[in-house]
Amino acid sequence: MKKLLLAVVALLSFNSVYSQQYALKFKTQEEFQKFMQWSPSRYPLISCHRGGPVAGFPENAIETFANSVKLHPTIIECDAALTKDSALVMMHDDRLERTTNGTGPIGEKTLAELKDIRLKDNEGTVTAFHIPTLDEVLKWGKDKVIYTLDVKRGVPYKKMIEAVRRNKAEAYSIIITYSATQAAEVYRLAPDLMISASIRSIADLERLNQMGIPNNRIVAFVGTSAPDKTVYDYLHNKGIWCILGTMGNLDKSAKAQGDGVYSKLVENGADILSSDRSIESANELLKYAKEKGLTTKYLAPLKK
Repeated sequence: MKKLLLAVVALLSFNSVYSQQYALKFKTQEEFQKFMQWSPSRYPLISCHRGGPVAGFPENAIETFANSVKLHPTIIECDAALTKDSALVMMHDDRLERTTNGTGPIGEKTLAELKDIRLKDNEGTVTAFHIPTLDEVLKWGKDKVIYTLDVKRGVPYKKMIEAVRRNKAEAYSIIITYSATQAAEVYRLAPDLMISASIRSIADLERLNQMGIPNNRIVAFVGTSAPDKTVYDYLHNKGIWCILGTMGNLDKSAKAQGDGVYSKLVENGADILSSDRSIESANELLKYAKEKGLTTKYLAPLKK
């Protein structure tokens, strides 16, 4: 009964929380690229890891993305997996058991077979929400969020890029890569798209540049522990935003020591915090931005 009540509350919340949401809107891809060039007045953002799941809202669900947007101008980090019939759906794991009421490997299911499967939140409660396709997610996100799109094992970057093109999502999509080779592949396939690249040292950026990737297409993922400030300063001098992954130890530190940890991370050089504590980190960065007088012309209230 308690689990059913949570699901009902989540549905009611999803249908009624539009009045105080935040939207990031870019008219053109050029506007988005300009926004993503770092400056000292940049507006710090939260990246909701796997979309920002909380009780009643499962990871990688459109309803969860909508819940996250009401909290803060939001980057949605989400995961695309490949079905048996080569459809791209939103799923982090190779198997269905942890996040759905289904069973088996996602790669052994057709899109039609996934239709009636329902998502579970991180407490194991089955919700009324279903596994969305990447196309549905990209359509929903226009004029609302920025996406960082992660590909799971076996998903060709070419197929991800085709989905971005098909949905005209170039002005709000960043493709996640984990190596210089992957970043170079994405740049070769789509030189106009923004790329999230793993950069933990000055040498990492130099290698990307040697492979032909220009700084104005790069967003740096600097790892899950704060790098030396000299790395932040070097990347900022090149006009590059820095994503720090707080999911894990840094989120635990904030929970134990107070949410002011998030502001300190931004003060030290992080521009985007990829967090599993999306509510707490969002509230802290809203306060930080207000205290520092930071804003952006691309931020607007989101109406239903």
